[in-house]
Formats: sequence, C-alpha cells, structure tokens
Amino acid sequence: MVARGIFVTGTDTGVGKTIVAATLARLLRMHGVSVGVMKPVTSGCPEEDGLLVSDDARLLCQAAGIQLCDDVALYRLRDAIAPAEAARRDGVRIDFSHIKAAFERLASSYQYVIVEGAGGLMVPLSGGLLVADLARELELPLLVVARPGLGTVNHTVLTCFAARQIGLQVAGVIINGMPEFPGLAEKGAPHQIGSLCGAPVLGIWPQCDEVDEMEIVDELAVWLDGQAEKSIILRELGV
Repeated sequence: MVARGIFVTGTDTGVGKTIVAATLARLLRMHGVSVGVMKPVTSGCPEEDGLLVSDDARLLCQAAGIQLCDDVALYRLRDAIAPAEAARRDGVRIDFSHIKAAFERLASSYQYVIVEGAGGLMVPLSGGLLVADLARELELPLLVVARPGLGTVNHTVLTCFAARQIGLQVAGVIINGMPEFPGLAEKGAPHQIGSLCGAPVLGIWPQCDEVDEMEIVDELAVWLDGQAEKSIILRELGV
C-alpha cells in the first residue's frame, strides 16, 4: 500500500523548501491530521555535543509537533556541498533502502508524511542516483517550490519537465517569498509558470520579515488557513 504523502523539492537550493514543508505540516496539524516529516539527507549540519544535527529536520518536527529521531533525519552530513560529495568526505554511503525503510516506519505511524529533498531534483545523492530517483523510490508525488524572481520560469519549467520525463507526478507548484512590492519579473512569473510547466500553481506565498523560522512557519500557516486556495492545496496533497 502506497502511503499518503508528498515529496517537496525545489527549483534550486535556498528557495524555501523547508519553510514550505514545515508550514504544510503545521497546517495539517491545525486540521487534526497526524503528520510525519522526513529530511532524509541534510548537508551542512552543525555539530552539537559531538553530534551532527539537521536544523531543517528539527524545524519540520517542531512544526509537526513530533519528536526528532533518526528516521526523520537519517543522513546528516558535515559539509554544505552536494550530498554525494559531502557523504564521500564523511565516509558515508547513502543507501536508498535504508531511507525507504525509515519512510515506511513513519508512514505506519502517521496519517500523512511530508518528505523534503535536498536542493533540486538533479542533485546527486549516491553514485549515479539523484534526488529524483529517491522521490521515485518512495513513490511520492512532487510539490515544487519556486522563487518568484528573474529566472524562475526557466528553472520551474525545467524541473517539471524533468520530473515528467522520468515518470514523476507533479502535484503542483508553490511560489515562495513574493515581495510586498514585486517587480516586473515577479509579477509575470506566476502566470508564465502556470501556463508552461504543466502543473497547477497552488499558491503564491508572501515574503516574511521575521528572523525566527518557526515564527515564519506559524505566520504562514495562519495566513494560509485563511486563503481560498487552502482547500485546493489540501485536495492536491491528497489529504
């Protein structure tokens, strides 16, 4: 039985995948859904008390209201570089079967599981295996997170095209971090993305000024709960 869930990927690093994934976890929790979260591979992990810690996984767990455990953050890598290279430098081999087993354990404990990838779909994880291969291994549809600025149309269309070429379903696109006063590129990007990428734009999320990431997540979850597209997002997520 395929678990209910979504695989959150980005058009690039730094587009806000973790904030989007955490916000969705928070929204589902607000609506009484038992939600598990997973950040299988994290590069650039800080060390605390002699252990590498995934800040992304910690935020996801805080938003979902669950305890951080190894199944949530299996591979924590020291260097902030491509995971395949970071793993090599740490003497670690990223094993998809271990990730799949951890995902299945989470799926057996929660009604819904949100998995956040690393960077974009073509980021190498292990040997010739990419983030896209991991999404396919977990049998999850994609939620693509895009930024609003110049270049995002190209990046988003390429991401959705690549996903379809390898048989991945794209549930939709969220454009994250729209400034209060958008320029010409930001104003035109959502329509172009919706017209060209072959997947619905499920939301245009505002840029938040808070420094604390959990405050951003809480603010966005409350904002999203009051938006008309909330029901569409929940439907496309399969909730």
